[in-house]
Amino acid sequence: MYKLKQIIIETGVVSYYCQRLSDNAFIPFDLANTDYQTFKKDIAEGKTLQNADGNEMTAEAAQEFMRNLP
Repeated sequence: MYKLKQIIIETGVVSYYCQRLSDNAFIPFDLANTDYQTFKKDIAEGKTLQNADGNEMTAEAAQEFMRNLP
């Protein structure tokens, strides 16, 4: 299971990263990061993703969010 975390930068821009709940690892949205590659695969296969408020996202909402990532 994964949870989205958000950071609001000084300019007001919202940026996200992901936390793997099994070990609390923080996963940046970086194509070179192997944990990020696994995260993308897991979500594509229907694993659970929570939004920044801790609510479980539907599979459709998770897929929509993923379409906007690198």
